[in-house]
Amino acid sequence: MVPKSKGFPALALVLLAASCTTMGTNTGGSGQTGTTSPRWTDSLLSSMTLREKAAQIVWPSVLGDYASGDSPQWRRLTQYIQQEKVGGFTISVGSPIEVAAKLNALQSMSKVPLLFGADLEAGAGFRARGGYFVPNAIDLGGAIVFPPEMAVGATRDTTLAYEQGRLTALEGRALGIHIAYAPVLDVNNNPDNPVINTRSYGEDPQLAARMGVAFIHGLQDHGMIATGKHFPGHGDTGVNSHLALPVVTVSRSRLDTVELVPFRAAVNGGVGAIMSFHGSMPALDSSGVPGTLSPKVLTGLLRGEMGFRGIIISDAMDMRAVLDQFGAAEAVKRAIAAGIDVLIQPLDVSQTIDAVVAGVTEGRYREARLDSSVRRVLETKRKLGLAQSKLVDLSALRFLVGDSSNVQIARQVAEKSITLVKDSLRQVPLGVPTARVLSITVARRADLPAGNAFNAELRTGLPNLRTEFVSTEDATLNYPRLIAAADSSDVTIVSSYGGQSWDALTASAPQAFTDFVQTLVQRGRRPIVVAFGNPYLLQQLPWVSAYLVAWGGFPVSQTAAARALLGSSAISGHLPISIPPYASRGRGEERAARAP
Repeated sequence: MVPKSKGFPALALVLLAASCTTMGTNTGGSGQTGTTSPRWTDSLLSSMTLREKAAQIVWPSVLGDYASGDSPQWRRLTQYIQQEKVGGFTISVGSPIEVAAKLNALQSMSKVPLLFGADLEAGAGFRARGGYFVPNAIDLGGAIVFPPEMAVGATRDTTLAYEQGRLTALEGRALGIHIAYAPVLDVNNNPDNPVINTRSYGEDPQLAARMGVAFIHGLQDHGMIATGKHFPGHGDTGVNSHLALPVVTVSRSRLDTVELVPFRAAVNGGVGAIMSFHGSMPALDSSGVPGTLSPKVLTGLLRGEMGFRGIIISDAMDMRAVLDQFGAAEAVKRAIAAGIDVLIQPLDVSQTIDAVVAGVTEGRYREARLDSSVRRVLETKRKLGLAQSKLVDLSALRFLVGDSSNVQIARQVAEKSITLVKDSLRQVPLGVPTARVLSITVARRADLPAGNAFNAELRTGLPNLRTEFVSTEDATLNYPRLIAAADSSDVTIVSSYGGQSWDALTASAPQAFTDFVQTLVQRGRRPIVVAFGNPYLLQQLPWVSAYLVAWGGFPVSQTAAARALLGSSAISGHLPISIPPYASRGRGEERAARAP
């Protein structure tokens, strides 16, 4: 059973004692373990000017990379904190030590503690990894990376979802991050969705609700605030909201039975924050404005009807879905009037703060409306103990982040997620170890880890393995050479890393790739296709005899897929989506592990 979370309002939080003692440096207050008095929030709020209040809810983005003290980047960050007095930041990629050191330095510059949020959809390692050293593609390590959410959905194991939340919180708080912009609660019921895809738990709203709530409890029970996104639902879209305005033209009854189900469960489960959807839902607001700018969606539905009392965070305010129709300043004013509490990734920090202030002076909303958002932000800082201890212990980080016992849990998720959608010729697991196996990796040239862990694991059981890499950008690829290599092999494995969310504007595979795989089939090579990217790839390759879905290209999933093919681990995953018209939700052929 997954423990029931007490929710954000009761966040005395398991990690609070640790953050105020072993993990933190005392920066004020009594120095005792625990939160400061609520009077801290009242006093601070009453002492702020209107512009300082506005700055508390504007959170720019910052990379977790190294920046010298005289660099333009560092001077800009110094300005954001000391002159603009922003209330927090959204943290992007960097190595664990550099992220933590940078956040400590930013905290030290700020009189009021800062809140740090990050996209931790696949664990703390989704943002805090050292990357790969070129030209050798050396993995520089970092925090734990889990498979994408849809992989967790394929396990149908809420205990694993809870564990992912728990470990994300432990590692994230050790890095100095307080809010995870996760889980994705969108129901991905559109195979053509170019931006959600495997970031969702699947197309079943009840499954998404169960898995999402388990993750939320794991996260919030261990010291980090969860953010359900993208309210009221980004799953049934074929448009990338980074580039244009998606419109979901379904009825209110459909929204109630599909899109809103996971969000209602999350609110009832005590989720601390909700992120808005930069998309229009005419059934909720006939004006055509995106949900981020709609009072009917945020104040009427989320606050009023659903009773949400936590923080409402906008999706990135530099996305075209909110900029194209109104422009940056007007979008900011409309967002605050609609009910947004925090504006992340603004186009221009100073102008965004000015726009929030202008909304008050122009009578678009009262200062009391702004005060309610600022109070939520300050109360969050107080309840997290940041008024007493806002720094993290860099020397302790090495023994908290990337711990080997925690890595095992990510491996367990990956292995249980592997889904054998199709195996009509019973090719999986692979046959004799002496077989000549050709492993073809199809990925972008910049995808340095693609195929590395997969082929390394395959080689442990297949000494005669031959590998080839195919760049999706190479229009002059010598496919005849690859076909000849397949003709001289006993087994051909084709691994696709393309078309996953964020990788491309479309989920479709290039025609040259599908033609190549079809040629292999026609020549009797019986290729085994492994989808490390878009799981809907089967729609373009319906004639393959074996189709394995690994859900993501992270090394942990690559190793799990190779172990499944070798028979080293069991195959037990079941599709949390349908792949129309070739596979229904729940499909998955199971295989027992071979005896050692």
